[in-house]
Amino acid sequence: MGAPRDIRPGDNVILKLPNGELKLVKIPDGDGSGDIKLGKYGAFRSESILGHPFGLSYEILDKKDLKVVPHKAIEDIEETNATNELINDDGKFVQPLTTEEIEALKASGAHVTEIIKRQIEAHTTYELKNEYSKEKYKKRKEAKYSKSFTIVEPTLFNICEYHFSRDASKIRDLRPHTLGQLLNSANVRPGARILVADDVSGLLVAAVLERLGGSGRCLVITDVDGPSAFPVVPHMNFEPEVRSSAIMSTLNWATVDEDYTPLSVARVAEEPVEESQTNKEKSKQRKRKAAVNVLANLREELFSGEFDGLIVASQFEPFSLVEKLSPYVAGSGSIAVYSPYIQPLIEAQSRMRPMPKYLAPTVQETWHREYQVLPGRTHPHMNMPGPTGYILTAIKVYDNPEAFSVLIHRKEVRAKRRKLMEEKAAETTGTTIDDAAEEQNANSAPASVPEGKPKP
Repeated sequence: MGAPRDIRPGDNVILKLPNGELKLVKIPDGDGSGDIKLGKYGAFRSESILGHPFGLSYEILDKKDLKVVPHKAIEDIEETNATNELINDDGKFVQPLTTEEIEALKASGAHVTEIIKRQIEAHTTYELKNEYSKEKYKKRKEAKYSKSFTIVEPTLFNICEYHFSRDASKIRDLRPHTLGQLLNSANVRPGARILVADDVSGLLVAAVLERLGGSGRCLVITDVDGPSAFPVVPHMNFEPEVRSSAIMSTLNWATVDEDYTPLSVARVAEEPVEESQTNKEKSKQRKRKAAVNVLANLREELFSGEFDGLIVASQFEPFSLVEKLSPYVAGSGSIAVYSPYIQPLIEAQSRMRPMPKYLAPTVQETWHREYQVLPGRTHPHMNMPGPTGYILTAIKVYDNPEAFSVLIHRKEVRAKRRKLMEEKAAETTGTTIDDAAEEQNANSAPASVPEGKPKP
């Protein structure tokens, strides 16, 4: 996304509320003026945050004004031997401050710290809690009564986290760390040419565009036409050059077939431009021809192949997608397929393994556990979902029967050298044996008798 920048009109921002919930809002275009409502936490004017950097925390005051509040420093909690064994959990006895009294304090304009202080003073068993429980009690009350929020930059990690927490099914349960491994497995980098099959609301497209950084090519194959297929992409606040048509284009699955010829293409190509047509009709005809030419160019680009990688997160059967699109991937190109279920990837791996054009098809599972890191209170989070998805990776190679690896070449060279040495050794041994036989025959041959004399 480039260098950090300030908040501008038309930007999308993520608000982190006191209870930990994430809320995605859009700053109005133009002068950026408007009201942003946060439910029970109140509302504020959007122009109050224009020109401010991401990451600041604000408190909502009266008349929808905002005040920047500093981040709280993490304090060490002293070790204590206190336990919670003597605490009575019945709220009506330990917390005599009623809801009506709390609402009266809020209506009188009392600050959240004053409300929490009054609750602590009225809490009969607060002093029986250990230091850790006291800290948790304060945080729960702050999340309940505080009118503050933090503006979070809509980076890829934060956007993925937001959609996963809101409705994980829309992104097929794709988590941030799994998305990062998927991009690395596909070798997505600036200047690369990547084929994408995205059925995760455009999250995969947004991730590829961010990695390309305005340099490269992203050709998306989808079954839905139009920007509505990728609602996540506008949330990233991309600059125009990052998501331009020169970087990102889409093709429908129907147009991927090489023998595809829609009737509209032939009809538009044969449409003559008549003088009797109005300017509006001529404009429509020019737009139709331009759309047909764009489609033809995109199909030609796809069929030319030599893409650096293929990355898939789709609802369709993985092996059929890989078989359909892998011919357009260059040699040594990376293939990465994500699925929330392992069985489809295992089946695809078993079918790819005997095929020589796929090198080292492997199914991987990623899983990580988040930790709370606080002084004296570092421990893994207790509540975490289990499965995190699976990734099938492979490398595309050219199936050339005349090509062979370096190891095979070295073995063949050594075998030829060994055979040549054996032949030379055999020739040397054979020559020595023949010389010895000739010498022996010469010594054992009878002496010649002069002609005319009888033999004894």
